[in-house]
Amino acid sequence: MQDIPIELIVDILLRLPVKPLLRFRCVSKPFCALIDSHDFIRSHLKRSIETKSHRSLLLVDYILCSTNFESLHNAVEFDHPFKSIDNPTGILGSCDGLICLFNDGEEQLLAIWNPSTRRCKKLPYTGIELPGYATGVMHAICGFGYDRVSDDYKLVRFVQFLRRDDRDSFGSVVKVYSMKSNSWRRIQDFPYYVQYRQCGGVLVGSALHWVVCRNLSETPNVVAAFDLTNEDYRLVLPPEFVDNTFHMNITELGGCLCILCTYDQVRVDAWVMKDYGVKESWNKLFSIAQPEVIWSFRFMIPLAYSKSGCEVLLQVQDTQKLVWYDLKHKTIKKIKTRGITDDFESFVCVESLVPISGRGAILDEEGETYGMDRDSKRRKNNTPNKMVKSR
Repeated sequence: MQDIPIELIVDILLRLPVKPLLRFRCVSKPFCALIDSHDFIRSHLKRSIETKSHRSLLLVDYILCSTNFESLHNAVEFDHPFKSIDNPTGILGSCDGLICLFNDGEEQLLAIWNPSTRRCKKLPYTGIELPGYATGVMHAICGFGYDRVSDDYKLVRFVQFLRRDDRDSFGSVVKVYSMKSNSWRRIQDFPYYVQYRQCGGVLVGSALHWVVCRNLSETPNVVAAFDLTNEDYRLVLPPEFVDNTFHMNITELGGCLCILCTYDQVRVDAWVMKDYGVKESWNKLFSIAQPEVIWSFRFMIPLAYSKSGCEVLLQVQDTQKLVWYDLKHKTIKKIKTRGITDDFESFVCVESLVPISGRGAILDEEGETYGMDRDSKRRKNNTPNKMVKSR
């Protein structure tokens, strides 16, 4: 090993999935230091994203399931921090291999979890403090993402309400959670109204996005962004639409902001912003007229490109189907995935070594000891799988 250049060792390790890398931490102290280093973790994540490697598709219904993105054959339920709780668990967002979980029971639990390393942090509870002129909560909107400048993962939550003095207007209360400080703080109110109760914002770069309107009487047809670094709001300029009589939805596709325009459930146009923030960079990716194979697609969402980049995985939310759309030949291929129900949400997640940092982090049994698999760990300790405090 001493004769192998360190650059070659690093290049080999960067190509591996997370599971063997966790084992290789036990090879030597230098290996452990290398794999745990910030530069290696970020380089491994960057390479996985750029090469579309080590991805899984998370499927959320009453239970949480996962399937390999390349095959999509079998969906398998996996363990997570809230699995033992009776109430269903949902996902607010996925970023850099970290998943923001919520359980909407009496305690309203939140957690940030890395399923690859089994590390988890339960977030402190924060209440809803409405002003005196509020006449009741309409809904709460959340978003999860990464602030590159401060190297911090943040969760934003804004609660929208009607005003008692003017029932045709609305207000909001906004809080931001920082993983580094493990605390919530109040920031300026969100000036737009999210009519659709989207649980998580669409993350592109260091900003979260929602389809909004400026007042309650308007149809939502504007994209608003929340900058995770500056913690301010802005509008994203849309493409020049020839026809504005469509239902708008947004998603992230290949690192770009994507707008979906559904025209009376007979056609869907997908636009991608190649250069974020530059209006002239909007490009129409595809236009699909409703074929028999896809049924109704009012809420069709592109999830990700295939590894070759020639196909796009689509979820047709009206009928809860997954299909591949061939960009070159403009054909659709249905996917049969065993183990999923008729009603689910989908999230693409990449394996990563990104740590759960800051105060309050906890590990489950598998995450505590990297160099040992779950079965050997159980045999050694003769103890059941459970959450334990980190040392």
